[in-house]
Amino acid sequence: MALNADDILLNPALESRVRGQAWALLLLNAADPRMGSLFATQQRWLMAHAAVAQFFRDVAVAGPGSGVLTARVLDLVEHHQIASRNTAAAFVKEMLKYGIVRHVAGSEGKRHRPVEPGPAALDALYQWHLLHLATLDGLDGGSRSATLAARPEVVQRMQPLIADGLLGSHMVREPEPTFKLFTWVDEGGVLMDRLIVGCEEEDASLDRITTDVTSVSALAQRLKLSRTQLGRKLAEAESMGSVGWVGARGRSRLWVSKGFRREYHRAQAVKLAIIDAAFDACFVTHR
Repeated sequence: MALNADDILLNPALESRVRGQAWALLLLNAADPRMGSLFATQQRWLMAHAAVAQFFRDVAVAGPGSGVLTARVLDLVEHHQIASRNTAAAFVKEMLKYGIVRHVAGSEGKRHRPVEPGPAALDALYQWHLLHLATLDGLDGGSRSATLAARPEVVQRMQPLIADGLLGSHMVREPEPTFKLFTWVDEGGVLMDRLIVGCEEEDASLDRITTDVTSVSALAQRLKLSRTQLGRKLAEAESMGSVGWVGARGRSRLWVSKGFRREYHRAQAVKLAIIDAAFDACFVTHR
């Protein structure tokens, strides 16, 4: 039986496991920064999941090499109120420009050319599934990651179920205040992962945990963000009591609050529960 979000949130291993997951996500992003930047906001991340889900579903009906029409992706994005049709169209065009998706071979000359994810995008998607399943395995001793690794083609059935869960989740679509503040800014997800990874190994019950971040400029450069934009968002989070400085602002270590870490953990718990439910639906046994 799949773990639910409450089970995951109460698991004593969650703190260490999501830190490891955050580190793995940072490494995945570093391996292909261009691809990572395309999915760096909540809106773009959800559009990507919706698009891939539609692709897998269309291919399941029409067969390999059929791809998905951009209009069907735009319809889905509009239906779920993720973004405007124009925003979604610009997103697809950007992915085509950088080779994240490509036109299906042999579609030249067609008025409406179907598209498909490129090999690098499919590999990143597979790695994303594996690392989240590994987190779940770390919570209950399961073998989900190894099970998927033995049958990687199941991602084609599993990802659409995950997309359905993400798009239908109020917690995902309307996250808590600090999490929401960061998810809608460029590289916001990467920023939160970096803050969680940077937390010192201290008592998790403390109201504040010190991080290894000491410079806004250095953090902005590493995340390829505007120093002004990052400073503004950190200042907003500081006004909410979610982050702060041990000493002088920008010249001491940054701390994150217990409340912010709890928001991060709850968001991860919801996402992991959706992923586990999709895995459970695709595999009869995994423990």
